[in-house]
This record gives sequence, structure tokens and C-alpha cells, in this order.
Amino acid sequence: MQATVYKSTGSWYVVKTATGETFQARIKGIFKKDEDITSTNPIAVGDVVEIVADDSDANAKNAMITEIGARKNYIVRSSPHGKNKKHIVAANLDQAVLVCTVKEPRTSQGFIDRFLVTAAAYHIPVVLLFNKVDIYKEKELERFEELEALYSNIGYDVLLISAARNEGIDEVRALLQHKTTLMSGHSGVGKSTLINLLMPGLDLKTKAVSGWSGKGLHTTTFAEMFDLPFGGCLIDTPGVREFGIVDIPKAELSHYFLEMLPYIPQCQFNNCLHINEPGCAVKAAVEEGAIDPDRYVSYATILETIEEEQY
Repeated sequence: MQATVYKSTGSWYVVKTATGETFQARIKGIFKKDEDITSTNPIAVGDVVEIVADDSDANAKNAMITEIGARKNYIVRSSPHGKNKKHIVAANLDQAVLVCTVKEPRTSQGFIDRFLVTAAAYHIPVVLLFNKVDIYKEKELERFEELEALYSNIGYDVLLISAARNEGIDEVRALLQHKTTLMSGHSGVGKSTLINLLMPGLDLKTKAVSGWSGKGLHTTTFAEMFDLPFGGCLIDTPGVREFGIVDIPKAELSHYFLEMLPYIPQCQFNNCLHINEPGCAVKAAVEEGAIDPDRYVSYATILETIEEEQY
């Protein structure tokens, strides 16, 4: 019997069949020993699995997961259990929405760029959703306009909303309808408030973050999927403090900065890392203003964090 994983707690999974039947499922031990599965979680929310129902207790609705289906795609980050390990956040996505804020807390451009790189590596389109316009003053609005121009020019969709005032929510509904969407962002950006607007009655807990240090309060890494009342599925992830890059070799990183793609073939050397090499078309494009210098700084910063010996 086929089912989709809606929630993971590490040892138990909530799965739902096409007819809407829900089971508490456990994983068959063999998956944990499978050499092809190198993540800390062999099964992720969004996975399509084969299950066998446990008929010993009809009321319990328990099942065993016997097989994991092939994934269309997935998004991965470094695991909190070790920087050289990876954690699959979710699988089989149509798109991802990164909820950002210009203040309280401020989402750094470095965090945005790391998320975009990871999504690009796994062919997942991203929409940047800036929340809390209701508290932006002139300085914050100017900063948003800078970021909107930057990312729109690269090809990303950028929206400005206020979940607190229910502004722009119709646009968000239209964006999510009939798609499977991963929603991510720092703690405190208003993700839970937004989801409560999209799904009345769900009543996700919202938490104010004191001090606005920019650091989230969540420690769990488990995601959960919800069926949207207007069609589609939304995968909610706990607030992310950092988004560690994994499984991307240094030589490939520039390919996931989409604005660099036209210039890479023009570099003098095929293995150019766009740092110190002569005849680098990417660096020339930065100097000419064709590539935003802050994005180039993000690229160089991420490049330094990639440990080549992993590959």
C-alpha cells in the first residue's frame, strides 16, 4: 500500500494514503544499514513509501514501512549532529518559500544565498517572501527594495507581505495552490502566523523572540506536512539558525549562483574558482557591475567553508 510521509519524529512516521487513511509507521531496520543512504534520516517528509498495515490491532492504525520510492528531488542541509553529515529536510517538492524579514529578526543575505544555492543544486524553485512590512520604516523599506531588485534581476520571485495585518495573503495562497511547497526561515520571522492564516483552525503555536538576536530558539529538525484547504501541501520546518551547505564541491558552487552562469564558460581556465585565477570572466563581471558585489562576497564566503576533502 502506497503512502506519503507527513511527519517524522525520528523513530515513528505519520503517513497518509491516497484515500486519506493515516497510519503511525515504523521503519524496517534494514533501511538504517543501507549504504546508499548517507543522511541522518533515511526517510523524510514528502517521501512516497510502501507500507504494510499491522492487522493485530485495528484501532491502533500502525504500519511498517517496507520500501522508499524514488525521489523527484529533495533539499538537504548539514545535520546538527555533525557538520559532515547531512539531514534531508523534505523530499518531492514543487517549490520552496523562504520567509525573510528585514528587521526583528533580520534575515542576513548570507543566509538567503546559502538557501538559494542548496535549492538550485537540487533544482527546486524558490520564492523569497518578506514578512512584517507593517513594522518597516523608511530605512527597512529601502533595504527591501534593494534586495527585491537584486534577487528579481537574478530571476527569483520576491513578495512583500504582512501576516500580522493579513496583507498579501491572497497572493501567497495563489502561489501555493496545487503545489507541494517547503516553507523555511529563521525563528521569529512570522512563519507560524502565516501558516495559521493559510490554514484556519490549525492553530500553530507562535512564539515571540526576545532581544531579536537573530538566533532562533528551535532545536528540533523535524518537518511536518499539511494539506492546504485550497489545494496543495505545505511542509513546515522549524526555525533554522543556519543553513549548512553539503554535497556541493567547490568547482560546482558557482553554477548555483544563477547570475554567474553566462560568464563561467568565458573564464580562461575550465576549473576556475573565480578567486585568484587570471582571465576570470566572473570577477570581470563583478568589476563591471553585472554581478552584484555582495553576491560575489557570499560566493567567496561559502567557497571557504566547503571542505574539498569530503569529495
